[in-house]
Amino acid sequence: MSQSSAKLTVLVSSTVYGIEELLDRIYTLLTRYGYEVWMSHKGTVPVRSDRTAFENCLAAVDKCDLFLGIITPYYGSGQNPKKPEELSITHQEMLRAIELKKPRWILAHDHVVFARSLLSNLGFKGKQGRKGLTLKKKPILDDLRVLDLYEDATIDQDDIDLADRDGNWVQKFRNTEDGSLFVGSQFYRYQEVELFIEENFASGSPVPQGGEA
Repeated sequence: MSQSSAKLTVLVSSTVYGIEELLDRIYTLLTRYGYEVWMSHKGTVPVRSDRTAFENCLAAVDKCDLFLGIITPYYGSGQNPKKPEELSITHQEMLRAIELKKPRWILAHDHVVFARSLLSNLGFKGKQGRKGLTLKKKPILDDLRVLDLYEDATIDQDDIDLADRDGNWVQKFRNTEDGSLFVGSQFYRYQEVELFIEENFASGSPVPQGGEA
């Protein structure tokens, strides 16, 4: 548990654009259930003036107890215009949470899941398969790296039997109601979540998950 608070701390990934209503709903739900919520949309992420935005966000991942990632059709902000290949803040947060084996719950918008499935069926499978593609009118996604982010979140286990996959639960959502339902269902039993963390993460064990990939 976070040393700065007796409450379990949930970090909500820095995705904001287009899901403001969902974020407001998630913040209300989680605080009502008793969690301390770190969310950039609400300005509650701990910030140090001697750190960059990237550094503050990654430090929050390091210190949080639980990580709630949200993948939308928008790749996210924080990229350096001089380094277009640099990953967004949201993407870096996700990778850090996975690296640290943080207990994590991930929401992915239906458009992201659909676009990945469509491109895979057309022969553009995985990061390498999409390497030569470019978006022109950006009708669904604003950056193909959204699909990289999704695959990183699912730990891209397509070649592993479904029964043997772990750490790859990603819940599809279409609207605010879908996303709120998932968050409410997963987090409302505070004491059970607390016990789950103590039993499964006291020794650094990975989160036992499975799901849509």
